[in-house]
Amino acid sequence: MVAHASHSLNCGVNPMQISMTLGTIAALFGVMVILAFIPSVSVLTVSARSAACGFVHGAFATIGIVVGDVIFILLAIFGLAVLADALGGLFILVKYLGGAYLIGLGVVLWRSKLKTIEAEKFIESSLLSSFLAGLFITLGDQKAILFYFGFFPAFIDLSVMTYVDACIIILIASVAVGGVKLGYAYMADQVSVLIHSSAAQVIGIAAGSVLIAVGVFVIARA
Repeated sequence: MVAHASHSLNCGVNPMQISMTLGTIAALFGVMVILAFIPSVSVLTVSARSAACGFVHGAFATIGIVVGDVIFILLAIFGLAVLADALGGLFILVKYLGGAYLIGLGVVLWRSKLKTIEAEKFIESSLLSSFLAGLFITLGDQKAILFYFGFFPAFIDLSVMTYVDACIIILIASVAVGGVKLGYAYMADQVSVLIHSSAAQVIGIAAGSVLIAVGVFVIARA
């Protein structure tokens, strides 16, 4: 591992070098799609904007959510790299804590009863307000940065990670999260009730199982 945090992400000789395998990329994309399906405040925001003001507003709220996620992803990636350099061998403790955090989140999802998401009417109708609603809802969830700190060690080897890898991760997150939220926006534009409680419960159990599995993998790999 390199000695300075400024070089934590290894650009290598070839600036276009990619260390992530196709299998890793596919797995990361699949997991992020599943997790994006979890009924949440962000889903409510997108569906409410779309139901009240049309699909375009739901799309702008989705863009805001994706931008917020990208900010957290960048903080997590570079923050993990800095921690890895600063802590050296002790960085394994960060992986253990991250894995335990994911397992805890998974258990909470397993035990929780997700409520039906219903579209609410928003008074403000500008596209900017829809974008800001999605952005601030995401940035206001400070637990998201902890989630990514625990999530990425299962898929990223910081010792060989490059800036191109970081761009790929951002692209994966944008397509996975953005695609799912746009799907919610479209459905909300067609119907007033987006998800029945029984379906929400199944999604919660599936997503919780994924989080627990990823958490166990992080700890086992540490």
